[in-house]
Amino acid sequence: MPSSTQSTPLYCCPVCSEALFLQASGKSYACPQQHSFDLAKEGYLNLLPVQFKHSKEPGDNKAMMTARRQFLEAGFYEPMAKAVAMMIDVVPRQQQKLSLLDLGCGEGYYNRKIVEYCKSSEQLSMQGVDIAKFAVAAAAKKQTSTKFIVGSCNRLPYPNQSFDMVLRIFAPSDDQELQRVLKSNGHLLTVTPGPRHLWQLKEFIYNEVKAHAEESIAPLGFDRLTTQRISYKISPDAKQRASLLQMTPFAWHANEETQLALNNSEEFAIETDFILTLWRLI
Repeated sequence: MPSSTQSTPLYCCPVCSEALFLQASGKSYACPQQHSFDLAKEGYLNLLPVQFKHSKEPGDNKAMMTARRQFLEAGFYEPMAKAVAMMIDVVPRQQQKLSLLDLGCGEGYYNRKIVEYCKSSEQLSMQGVDIAKFAVAAAAKKQTSTKFIVGSCNRLPYPNQSFDMVLRIFAPSDDQELQRVLKSNGHLLTVTPGPRHLWQLKEFIYNEVKAHAEESIAPLGFDRLTTQRISYKISPDAKQRASLLQMTPFAWHANEETQLALNNSEEFAIETDFILTLWRLI
């Protein structure tokens, strides 16, 4: 095996689960079994082999990615992002440096906001993972200080006990994988929809609107430490409402007539409702 430049592996091979090491060229990672993965020109690493893909380009497509970018960059979810950063600041630390994984990081919007709002951002060592290659490429371009990879949240290509904390904002995950990659007494910070989240948007789509559960379901192997509810109203214009719809699961249920009605309606307020929950690994 070619010589490597690091002693502690950041990643493990998605094919055989052995440690991946950065090679002397600085352009690829390889494991002892000779599985090799090249760094993309944007700086990210693709650790989602074709045999683990359920489609040609899994995750958000370019249209969905563009919609999410337009909506988030308009600042509508910034109060929630700021609350996330403040909660990270008060997490008990076993050492000064805090290693954090942004699960389902997308284009890295929340990652960048954490850097902006965390008082201790210089003490954060951040990584991000998402299944959508287009999104990860964009994230890596915008934030070179964070290591981004393409990978499955249900089959995380990281060694055991890699992180002090995992951030999961509206992202799927596997409880056992969360337990595996977190260090002893590590923390999980989740953001889930509150009971009234996007209520007025849902009224356009469903005949009967049902509230989300107020309490997040406890992930297996975790204790709940604290919960915070963040609620406020936003007033996106027609284009921004279309982007919001596109980045939610509601889009699958919105027919052409519904989308037209939403687009032609006058500006109106939409409730946002987020549940932030901090968990500790048992």
